[in-house]
Amino acid sequence: MAGNATAQDAIFTLREQIAKMEGKALPAAVAAGQADLAARGTQDQRARLPFGIPVFDEALEGGLILDAITEVRSLSMYDAGAATGFALSLASSVEARESGPVLWIADSLLACESGVPYVSGIARFGVDPTAVFHASPRKLDDALWLAEAALTSGAFAATILEIHGNPKAFGLTESRRLNLRAKAAGRPLLLLRHAGEEEASSASFRLLVKPAPALRRRLPDGTMLGGSIGHPVFQLTLEKSRNPAPLSFLLEWNPHDRQFHLAAEPGPSALSWQRPAHPGTQLSASADRQDRPQALGAVVAFERAS
Repeated sequence: MAGNATAQDAIFTLREQIAKMEGKALPAAVAAGQADLAARGTQDQRARLPFGIPVFDEALEGGLILDAITEVRSLSMYDAGAATGFALSLASSVEARESGPVLWIADSLLACESGVPYVSGIARFGVDPTAVFHASPRKLDDALWLAEAALTSGAFAATILEIHGNPKAFGLTESRRLNLRAKAAGRPLLLLRHAGEEEASSASFRLLVKPAPALRRRLPDGTMLGGSIGHPVFQLTLEKSRNPAPLSFLLEWNPHDRQFHLAAEPGPSALSWQRPAHPGTQLSASADRQDRPQALGAVVAFERAS
């Protein structure tokens, strides 16, 4: 990463010198590139939370940034449980390192679709339920104000902001303001977006989360048991990062150790893996069911008129 930054800096310097020799103004692309390079240098020095998975930490350039926005997105409400579980897993990892409670700012409209936080469910992801503060403002403006105040105070180890879709009241301007508050306080903001599309934001990373089946477990006799209840597994697609193309991972979360484990090597095969988490039993169609097509009536032969 340092070699690439040095090479880009040399290119920008050369373009600037050529522009001065020709008596032209500095191209906008060069100015923007220099600003982006300076921002990247600052970002490389930020505190990060490594996951202990070399390939995943390399994709995240060292781990989760602890003073920025990380967006966790789901395609539809069917995947809301997986996205929420992954956000809780991230909050549990941050809580294990940083002291302080966790603030969960929920969307009041989402309570009708995905329900409200459940104490036993929160504990299953390794988060202490007594250290979770839950707020459900009626308006998005109030939720944004609360998230900004929580980040400014620095009293919470992590803040989860849950929103639905792509509301107009939460755009790039609001995202930048929250990101500045997170950077100043040195605390992470986990933006949990349910059933939303990709859009421009100040999030350092954006992760698309889908559910995945639990891994097989080894029985005492050495055989493997599949299709049983085990640790949660998430199918992640790293949509926003410095990587040239999105990367896909299958990560298993161990709530007891508060640690992620790689369930499958990243690559195109994981991206095209669309098997549902619980396919259910495949039953054959009944041969004599009531809704089968009725047979046609008897064919009547008419005498020819001529």
